[in-house]
Parts: sequence; C-alpha cells; structure tokens
Amino acid sequence: MIYFDKVSKIYSDDSVALEDITLTIKPKEFVSIVGHSGAGKTTLIKMILAEEKPTDGSVFYESVNVHKLTGKEVTDLRRKIGTVFQDFRLLPNKTVYENIAFAMEAAGRTDEEIAADVPHVLELVDIGKKIYSFPHELSGGEKQRVAIARAIVNQPDVIIADEPTGNLDPGNTFEIIQILKKINDLGTTVIITTHNRGVVDALGKRVISMQNGKIVRDDKAGGYVL
Repeated sequence: MIYFDKVSKIYSDDSVALEDITLTIKPKEFVSIVGHSGAGKTTLIKMILAEEKPTDGSVFYESVNVHKLTGKEVTDLRRKIGTVFQDFRLLPNKTVYENIAFAMEAAGRTDEEIAADVPHVLELVDIGKKIYSFPHELSGGEKQRVAIARAIVNQPDVIIADEPTGNLDPGNTFEIIQILKKINDLGTTVIITTHNRGVVDALGKRVISMQNGKIVRDDKAGGYVL
C-alpha cells in the first residue's frame, strides 16, 4: 500500500531529516513509528501526505508516486488518508456535530449522509453524548476522540496519527489507543508516531524505530527499542 524507495530529505540548511529510507506498509497493518524528537518521524508522515518532497528517492501510495501527482490528485490522495494531530485542530466555534459535518461537506457528502453518519461515528469513538458540545467544553481525551471521529468519518483507507496521545494523561492515552486498535480491527491501516513506550507496549504491533533520520529497527512483533 505505502512504499518508500531509498528516500532521503535534506533541508536547505544541510540538516538531514531522512536518510536512505526503504519501507513497506501493507494494507490493514498497525504501525508505530517511534523515536526521540528530531528523529524524522514527522517528516516521514509528511512524505506520505505529499506535504514534503524527497531530496532523493520516491514514495508510493498504491503504486502511484505521490510526488508526481497534480494538485487535484494530491487532494484526492489525502481524502484516502485520515489525519489525527496532537493538538486536535478542532474548529472552536463549531459543535462536535458541526466539526464532523464540516469534514464530510468538504468531501462532497450529502446532508442525508451527514445526518446518518455523524452520530454513528461518534458512538464508535464513545463520545455520542457530547454531540452538541463545543470544543472548549470537552476534556483533552474527548477532543481527541472527536478528532479521530473526524478522521474516519469519510471511511479512509489509512489513518495517520502524529503523536495522538502527546497531550493526554495515561488514562486517556490508553483509551485513545484502544479506539485506534478498534479502527484497525475494522480493516483500516493505522500509522502512529509516538515517543511513549507505554503506548507501544500496549499495542503489541509492528514498531519502526528511528534515529537521526534512519530506520534503526523494524520489529514486526512490537517493542520499543532505541
């Protein structure tokens, strides 16, 4: 599904973000990308979304080189990928329902589809009772549930979560990871970045460890090693 072929990224100040990355992520996998700050995790994610271009090498999504796509084709690619961020990125002046509906409207979904799907997806992430609340009325864990609901409501093939538990306490962290596992069990490929050893240990899934822009370990059975 996703393939990195000898990808390197060197910025204009000569800093090396990625160095000779070759990597395959298969459909329906759950992959954790771990490493300390500056290891290259976020740059790797941005490559998949075509937000950064490699200095060398190529990135493929379903056999298509993502960095040779036109503007519209990039938009279509990103609609296949749901994204979840550490800082939630909810619209503060919209309710939970409206935040999810906004993402559906952007994808061209009908009012009937929105009315049917929003409550369903909020129940999936166990926050249906907060459907008419505003973001400032939610806890951090609740905000992240809404962010996940927004990411999955258009039924993407892949979910990318960049440090999704970085701002959460241990209890909420565990619950968010369980939700991501449930989404993966339903057939969606999930890729997360994290530096939280507890998250990785709780998952028991494939772990890719990065240091200084390189993959130093790829453990199919899980385990945080740096």
